[in-house]
Amino acid sequence: MFVGERMSRPVITVSSEIPIHDAIAMFKKEHIRRAPVVNQDGKLVGIVTENDLLNASPSPVTSLSVWEMNYLMSKVTVKQVMTKKVKTIDVSTPIEEAARIMADLKIGGMPVVRDGKVVGMITETNLFKIFLELMGARTKALRITAVVDDKPGTLAKITKAIADAGGNIISFGQFAGDDPSTKILTFKVAGVKKDEVKNALAKYVLKFWDIRQS
Repeated sequence: MFVGERMSRPVITVSSEIPIHDAIAMFKKEHIRRAPVVNQDGKLVGIVTENDLLNASPSPVTSLSVWEMNYLMSKVTVKQVMTKKVKTIDVSTPIEEAARIMADLKIGGMPVVRDGKVVGMITETNLFKIFLELMGARTKALRITAVVDDKPGTLAKITKAIADAGGNIISFGQFAGDDPSTKILTFKVAGVKKDEVKNALAKYVLKFWDIRQS
């Protein structure tokens, strides 16, 4: 799965020259929290977030009149509050690489480019939706969390045992634990009962942490 398949599109951009109150209105209308900033030639020059815009707005306890505030707000443009150093990502980048970059840089989204042109945005919301799919969060089934040895062939034995018991794997996740010699598995299975799963996997599981309908 690549970034281009799961990005938000069409991309909503904002001009660097518009007043911030116009940008705030656009963000509310489009229900977005960040947008790439482009200049008059359509070139990417920055990125602006909802927090950038709100932090540049007058405080509610200001002594200025409404007219004075509106006048001052009309003079502050997106260009003055945006982040100029923009981290972009190509449409052909694997989705997990995008997640790693965003986590490492502690950012909530990146403009997605193709041949140097912005064609979308990849955001934390996009990644959350993918995580829901990977974990089968919207499908009702038996959810199992177990600890297994981190050895070649273990996963093959587990999936075969489930299939032999008549189960159908809905989702499957493998995670690191405190012990480097083991892995934590969380998966959802349909077509089998709790006791049937425990019996089928007894030879391959070191510990069942949790088994529930979810």
